[in-house]
Amino acid sequence: MKTVGLITEYNPFHKGHSYHIQKTKELTGADSVLAVMSGNFVQRGAPAVMPKHLRTSCALRSGVSAVIELPVYYSCASAEYFALGAVSLLDSLGCVDAICFGSECGDIEVLEEIADILEKEPETYKTALKKGLKKGLSFPAARQQALKNYETILSAPNNILGIEYLKALKRLNSPMKAYTISRAGAGYHDTAMGRTFCSASALRANIEHFSKIKTQLPENCHTIVQDAYRQRFPVESDDFSLLLKARLLLETPESLIRYADVSRGLASRISRMQNNFIGLDQFCNLLKTKELTYSRISRALFHILLGITGQDMDRFLALGNVFYARLLGFREENASLLKAIKEQARIPLITKLPKEAVLDSAGNAMLQADIYAADLYESVVTAKFHTPFRGERQQQVVKL
Repeated sequence: MKTVGLITEYNPFHKGHSYHIQKTKELTGADSVLAVMSGNFVQRGAPAVMPKHLRTSCALRSGVSAVIELPVYYSCASAEYFALGAVSLLDSLGCVDAICFGSECGDIEVLEEIADILEKEPETYKTALKKGLKKGLSFPAARQQALKNYETILSAPNNILGIEYLKALKRLNSPMKAYTISRAGAGYHDTAMGRTFCSASALRANIEHFSKIKTQLPENCHTIVQDAYRQRFPVESDDFSLLLKARLLLETPESLIRYADVSRGLASRISRMQNNFIGLDQFCNLLKTKELTYSRISRALFHILLGITGQDMDRFLALGNVFYARLLGFREENASLLKAIKEQARIPLITKLPKEAVLDSAGNAMLQADIYAADLYESVVTAKFHTPFRGERQQQVVKL
């Protein structure tokens, strides 16, 4: 049995994702497709617009064999750590032969070249990078300038993520083979509807109008998504505003720097401008500078809210990145994939949350962070839509 891994957010799931799944099977000849998917918080520093179990159901209906959750320490992190966590998780399963990701360029050899430079960091590259940073450029802009020959490639977000996946494969010395598929349809940031494949950004921008987004959903997902509309989603960053404001009232400039992605400068800026906080989105725009992007600030604020510390992240990276594989859902016809994971994985497969700690200290800390993040998200969902609260321990694995 050949298995290919996908690194996903499905935020929300749409026809373009179905296309990617289909093309992945054709390109790799895989018998099964295993998706590592962000839970309820995503890489751009925001809550997922739909709960993870709903997105899991859509993925399974569209050809994914099983969905495993990417721990929140990685799902709501920079592109580098998001990629490292996801690739490490797939590699740890022991039965994944390849990974396949979408990219704007569709050229795996070019992306490999760039990944090799970024991983080895030759002196010419390091000098050019430092020069850009001294000019006050953000890290992504300075890196792009340091790699002038690949400037066009590095201006596209899916290319950047793909390069990080390739870097992670090299760093882990993973045997998994990498494939890429050219992104079809709208660009990553395109918010226009009406394309054959519109972007997830467009769907999120129009999420308040279900009739608009319905045409972009796979037909076999229409009913379950429509039933959840105004019951389970849409969820937005501003829905967490009051929770964040309450958390910030407990913090000082000194205490803030313990959270991941919060520098001393950002901690000082947060504290200094705290009285001007109106909403989460507004506060991100208020804190934004030439060096600090909106996404970087939003991630930092959600790290504060979720209690994600830099010290814990460093500990996890030092001890092996991931410590368990949390199953969100699977197709029963692909049960052999779960058997292969149980037999070959270097980490335990969790299908039901244990009542007592069964992992080591680091693994348990990571799992508890996932549970807290899920329960916090569920609290916002139930308050927004006036529906019954279902804690993470009550959630069931999705079976199809």
